[in-house]
Amino acid sequence: MINILSSILPTETATPSHVQGACGSPFSGRVKAGRSAQARWGSPRGSPGSPAGGHLGKGQRRQLLDVIGVRDGRAPAVQVASGASNVYGLAGGAGGRGELLAATLKGKVLGFRYQDLRQKIRPVAKELQFNYIPVDAEIVSIDTFNKSPPKRGLVVGITFIKDSGDKGSPFLNIYCDYEPGSEYNLDSIAQSCLNLELQFTPFQLCHAEVQVGNQLETVFLLSGNDPAIHLYKENEGLHQFEEQPVENLFPELTNLTSSVLWLDVHNLPGTSRRLSALGCQSGYVRVAHVDQRSQEVLQTWTILQDGPISRVIVFSLSAPEETKDRPPQQEEYSVLVASMLEPAVVYRDLLSRGLEDQLLLPGSDQFDSVLCGLVTDIDLDGRPEVLVATYGQELLCYKYFGPESGLPEAERGFRLLWQRGFSSPLLAMAHVDLTGDGLQELAVVSLKGVHILQHSLVQASELVLTRLRHQVEQRRHQSQRPGDRAGPGPAETSAS
Repeated sequence: MINILSSILPTETATPSHVQGACGSPFSGRVKAGRSAQARWGSPRGSPGSPAGGHLGKGQRRQLLDVIGVRDGRAPAVQVASGASNVYGLAGGAGGRGELLAATLKGKVLGFRYQDLRQKIRPVAKELQFNYIPVDAEIVSIDTFNKSPPKRGLVVGITFIKDSGDKGSPFLNIYCDYEPGSEYNLDSIAQSCLNLELQFTPFQLCHAEVQVGNQLETVFLLSGNDPAIHLYKENEGLHQFEEQPVENLFPELTNLTSSVLWLDVHNLPGTSRRLSALGCQSGYVRVAHVDQRSQEVLQTWTILQDGPISRVIVFSLSAPEETKDRPPQQEEYSVLVASMLEPAVVYRDLLSRGLEDQLLLPGSDQFDSVLCGLVTDIDLDGRPEVLVATYGQELLCYKYFGPESGLPEAERGFRLLWQRGFSSPLLAMAHVDLTGDGLQELAVVSLKGVHILQHSLVQASELVLTRLRHQVEQRRHQSQRPGDRAGPGPAETSAS
């Protein structure tokens, strides 16, 4: 199944180097060509070398939509460039589908989607006019989510730093439209803004669903250089978001001594518990097991690695069919930890072994620093793959081979399935269904734009037909077992 992803794009084409410039940090989108991300890490708090980056040089502004080519009548692979972005500058469609939002350091937000025009799917990228973002602002991070039912509506959060002379002024803008019929209209949402001035330099903006009383609520979580995690929750009566003490809902996110560069909150299905993982600039990693009902921290595991932590992701390696009949407390969870100076690793079976069972992602440190990661099912076999993207312009895909693979114990673990080279450092990734056909596309942000990688329709359709035949055979065998009830009639058999 490697070719499903490796064949979906034409050969990478060169694009103008319109985003090269000086840099203070690999987490900014402006990295001088040829410089090592590892060598250019540390910068003073609140300085232009923070994730917000510094100013772009003259002539570096550009809005461009390059259609590289079309495969099998499928939506074309594209690159979209409009100034440099950073590791926090991509927001996938809320709920895994819809419009992709990419923010640039120059204060612009691009909406990317596919449109059905003249019976062909074509890419469309347009600048969204979000209110109350000054022209001299530099966007740090962006995030989106759908409100938890029964509430309705899309919420967009954007952090930026306004140029105020000697000192930048940080802000958080939260966009949400309460007008019936406009709750999911991005153009309308962009005009409905709550502007909050911050007393710290913002980093990652993310969201998490949490139990509040008898209902679920989705909240924003924002890390900063204070160092702390800040929580923003909707006040439904006032139709606005307010900052609340993070310990009220997330007791595991307190007592931090270093800036959190990445946070991941994973609710355990079928339970009231969650796993929260965070990685800090100091190399500190913390994973906590929490009961949401009692607000009790059940278990906490910590480690200290060499170098800043660029990504932590909690996930399950099991296929869905393997866990549907298994009690939730017996499911195994793992955490991906990507460091700027060390190979990326996965710690397996968190609930039983904590951070004891470490598996390396071989070769992940051979292409300079790992700047981002993603865990998702790329080859459509029901099991997740681990993707890591590097400053060295390589996208690496790993798959786990356990006891069920039949391999000798010494050969088990993560193996590199494939890798793909790009023309500039990679900053962020998202796996979303942009075309609405049920197949998710892989969006990759580099210093030169947004790259969309798509599945081959031919291979995907063959896979669907193979699985449908397998389902039909299974049902046929089940209906023919001795002692079973009489099988379905002819009409039912043909329909199945």
